Amino acid sequence: MQPTNFTLEGTTVWSFPDRGSWATHTPEYRGNWSPRVARNIILRYSKEGDTVLDPMVGGGTTLVEAMLTGRNSIGIDVNVNSAMITKNRLDFPEDIRKELPNVTSKVFVGDVRNLDLLEDESIDLIATHPPYANIIKYGKSVEGDLSAIPDYNIFAEEMKRAAQEMYRVLKPGKYCAILMGDTHNKSHYVPMAFKVMIKFLEVGFILKEDIIKHEWNCWSDSKWKNKVNDRFLLTMHEHLFIFRKLAKNEKVSDFRNSSLSLIQAGSESCLV
Repeated sequence: MQPTNFTLEGTTVWSFPDRGSWATHTPEYRGNWSPRVARNIILRYSKEGDTVLDPMVGGGTTLVEAMLTGRNSIGIDVNVNSAMITKNRLDFPEDIRKELPNVTSKVFVGDVRNLDLLEDESIDLIATHPPYANIIKYGKSVEGDLSAIPDYNIFAEEMKRAAQEMYRVLKPGKYCAILMGDTHNKSHYVPMAFKVMIKFLEVGFILKEDIIKHEWNCWSDSKWKNKVNDRFLLTMHEHLFIFRKLAKNEKVSDFRNSSLSLIQAGSESCLV
């Protein structure tokens, strides 16, 4: 049930040729993140007995890893099918369940932009892999599906609403990990991840780390190989942003170079 060759990452570049297939993990849910990513986040930024939230739970990877590492967990997704998949992956056989830590896992259908079922400052760690704007559609005709938003700026604004709710439910001093990728439009780069990063800073988070995650199997479609000859570079990385909510006794000014203040200062200097 546990990985046999897991090593906690110690740099800001993560690369997993073997994405991991222990326990109930499978790559069948399109766009889900590697359990190695989830496990690294959970082990580094939480402790046993904490409560981990994945508000866009997808295929349930985060909740499975939370259970295996002794954390309570809550998973939420706007897609009913995603919630069902997650529940199935948490349904370990009774003989195996007896060997696992005594923790609870709860799965709900809901919208990350309205986490009203959660109390303020009740979560110890948030770890999630949001859908990319109009790139991978995770649901068919599901109201509130972020992956169906075609406009990048509207998507970023909706992610800000999500960030506000995540900030509200997270305990002071705790961490929020978001894995986001960029895209191309008309053969030019769209820094989607950084658009979203700024939205998280706008609601009050400060940036602890920007981890570069190497993407594998990007060459599986021959059309990308052909585009290389047309001055097109295939994006083979994602950004894993580790945000932190300030503790009660901290001020944003103490971390101005890791907060929205730095970006605002840069914008003002450009106008001088």
